[in-house]
Amino acid sequence: MEATDPRARLLQLAEQRGVSLAALSTLIGRNATYLQQFVRKGSPRKLDEGDRRTLASYFGVSDSELGAPGEISSARAEGGRRSDFVDILRLPLGASAGPGAFAAEEVPVGTFRFSTRWLRGQGFDPAMLSAIEVTGDSMEPLLRDGDEILVDRTPRPLRDGVHVVRIGDALMVKRVQSGVPGRIVLESENPAYRPIELPPEEVRVVGRVVWKSGRL
Repeated sequence: MEATDPRARLLQLAEQRGVSLAALSTLIGRNATYLQQFVRKGSPRKLDEGDRRTLASYFGVSDSELGAPGEISSARAEGGRRSDFVDILRLPLGASAGPGAFAAEEVPVGTFRFSTRWLRGQGFDPAMLSAIEVTGDSMEPLLRDGDEILVDRTPRPLRDGVHVVRIGDALMVKRVQSGVPGRIVLESENPAYRPIELPPEEVRVVGRVVWKSGRL
């Protein structure tokens, strides 16, 4: 079997998942330029074993594809098991279910692991998914403070539903209504919050909320 160039393979995997090398560097606890230097400048010469395992787990591939030594047959078998699951980046953006949170830097603080088969069965592309935490109470009882939501960033024509939207620097999760000509209406589930009406050019839809997780 022809050996895989770990630098080229890492770059390919990152492009397929739509994630930056800076974000991946943060995921493994390194400075933002670490993997950029690894790919572009060859420094470090090879990935640390712990870093390699974290990245391999995130992409659902075997360690051997990122430069791990050892028997190819066992690596293949391990990679086959890993491919049954995919890690979705968890971002510290705090989509506000209240007056609006200011977005933090979009670097991951961990991952959620999902069944690849389940995601595909739901029609989701894992590369277009992000997990973020809800803050505030305006979407209660549907979404509570501290819930984690899965956001599908696949570009599609806007349709009514629960979305994460950006208004200026503020990130919010709201029920979007687009039926009013020339306006986007952002509604809360909590009746204590009044609807927000804005022209479409002031609202950027980040993605549709497709799943939630929270404590009972």
